[in-house]
Order: sequence, then structure tokens, then C-alpha cells
Amino acid sequence: MYRNTEIVYESSQNPSIGGAGEAGDLVINVGPQHPATHGVLHLVLTLNGETIKKVEPHLGYIHRSIEKMCESLTYRQFIYVTSRMDYLSAHINNQACALCVEKGMQIEVPERAKVIRTIMAELTRIASHELWWGAMAMDIGAFTPFFHAFREREAINDIMEETCGARLTMNYMVPGGVMMELHPDFQRKVKDFIKQFRDKVHEYDELVTGNIIFRNRMKDVGILSKEDAVSFGCTGPTARGSGVSCDIRKLYPYDAYDKVQFEEVLETGCDSLARYMVRIRELHQSISIVEQLIDNIPEGDFQAKTKAVLKLPKGEFYTSVETARGELGVYIVSEGGTTPYRIKFRSPGFSNLSALDTMARGSKLGDLVAMMGTLDLVIPDIDR
Repeated sequence: MYRNTEIVYESSQNPSIGGAGEAGDLVINVGPQHPATHGVLHLVLTLNGETIKKVEPHLGYIHRSIEKMCESLTYRQFIYVTSRMDYLSAHINNQACALCVEKGMQIEVPERAKVIRTIMAELTRIASHELWWGAMAMDIGAFTPFFHAFREREAINDIMEETCGARLTMNYMVPGGVMMELHPDFQRKVKDFIKQFRDKVHEYDELVTGNIIFRNRMKDVGILSKEDAVSFGCTGPTARGSGVSCDIRKLYPYDAYDKVQFEEVLETGCDSLARYMVRIRELHQSISIVEQLIDNIPEGDFQAKTKAVLKLPKGEFYTSVETARGELGVYIVSEGGTTPYRIKFRSPGFSNLSALDTMARGSKLGDLVAMMGTLDLVIPDIDR
């Protein structure tokens, strides 16, 4: 935890800094390159002993001006820039952009494409949660679960690579459907993965979930009340761990989510353990969704017939989807041309990170890593 930290000053030596606090308070840097921040995130912590008094995130270290870049790209091109935001939800990011363009142009997506998109989105969610679970355990001090997580995650990545040629930044969703037909082995390999997951998932509970050391590190740590979660605009598992119903797939179904049965996972513990349990239970829900769809992929076209050059009518368009980390919103302002006048992305990580200070105040420094792990931060999602 203390690697890559830097003591800045004691408040008694520098009392003019923003009213930092009482004599004896210590201000330290965590990051921007620190193993527990999972990216280039810089936190300025005010401590009294080992008790956290304030957490101030400093952003911008990986800012690439993606929204501005999108203004010079066509409605086919800008979609794939979003793969580089939350790179663990690349399929779902692309899906959100395609849905927004389709909404603006009133494109009717074939049923086959809707089902394929939904399967891909849920496989992406599972792969993301797998990586989160392995990294979460490693942050707390357990190294072995990381290898177990990648055992299943690699099976998903192999399916993705065979289908669209990529393992991380997929570029598979297009306005009107998906870019290409499924690989002939797709269904067989997905079924093999489902069996593998069900055979091995008990190890997750045996290694981590039921581990008394792990539970003691997570229980009653990083309390985020339901009211605070709503106030900060938290979404995804971060909010659902505080009992906030916010799953876009349930509230505003898109693609094939209105054709499957699944539960919105809610926990009311409001602590790090509750946020952990939401993601563990979501793994089972996502597997169930894939299982319901894999033998029911309709015949027909995988892509609607669209023009080579797309022009959105003049106006404003917004869609949102449920990524592995929460609600991703895509807002497009069009003046009727081939490129957007303005694009704004509402990413889940930015709002979720804003709650960290409230969660951490009064806690011990050693618990900060557990809190950050349960937020499941992907920094390029925040630094757009």
C-alpha cells in the first residue's frame, strides 16, 4: 500500500494549504502510478495517524480528449474510439454508440443482431468481473485467485478473438447490427465456457468469498449510504451495493434484454462486502442470460442495410446502457452533417470515484485499497 507514496507535508509545517487541518495531520500522495489505483490515478490523502480525514482525487493523467476527437470522425468511426475508454467494457461502449446512432436515424436492427449483441455484452461483463475479482483479491493480499480468474477470462477472450479478431478493443458493433457473422464454432465454444464456469465457480467462494480474513477486511468498510449513492450519481454495482435500483437493462431494456429473464442484483449492506457480493451474484445472472440466448439466436441478417455514409438528422440524441461498472450515456448533438457537432459521454467511473472521499473518511489507510477495489475503477473511463 505504501509503495509509490510520497509525504508532502505536515499541516503544522504548512498551515496555509487549504485549511488542511490540525497540527499533526499528514498529507501524502498515492500515485499517480501506484499498483492499487489500477491506472494513473493520483490521490492526495490527509491523514491523522492512520485515520483518513480527506481523499482528493486528481485526474487528467491519461486524458486524450476523446470527446473532441469524436467531432472530427464520422458516425461509423467515432464508435471505436470508445473502446479505449472503459477498455474492459469495449463491446458495451460500442453498443451504446451504435444504439444512439440507430435512434437518431431510426434504423431497425435485425433480431439476430440484437441477440448477438446481447450475448457479446454479457460475455464482456463476465470477463470484466473476472478481472475485477482477481485484482480485488490481489489488492487485499491473495495472489492465487488472480490465476483462477484468468482461467475463465481467457476462454472468453478466445471466443472474442475468433469472432471479431480482437481480445480487448473489439470494434464489432456497427450502426444497424454487428460487423460480421458469428464464427461457426461460436455456439459450441460458448456452451463449453458455460460448463467450465459452472464447474469452477465454487472455487471463487472457497478461495475468497468465504475467507474469514477477506470478509473481515471488507465488512463495514467503505460505507456508502443509499442516499449518498443517489446524491453522487453512482450507478452499477457501486450503487446496487447500497440498495439503489439502477440497472439500465431492467429499467430501459435495449437489444434483446426484454426477451430474457434475470434479476437485478441488490444488496443493502452499503459496505465493501456488499459491493463485492453484487458483482459475484451478477456473474451468475450474466451466465443465465447467455444460456437463455445461445440456443435461440434467430436466423436472418446480422446487419441492417444502411448507407455507406451516415447522416444524423439535426437534433439531440441520448442513449444509455449498463456497462460492467454502471451507466454509460452517449449524448450526440447533430447539425445534419456526416460528423457530430458535439458528443458527450456520461461514464460511470467518474461519478463512482466522486464518492470515495465520503466512503473513506474516518477509515484507516489500510482499508483504502479495499474501497477502491470495490469501486472497480478503470481510469481511462474517468479521464476521457
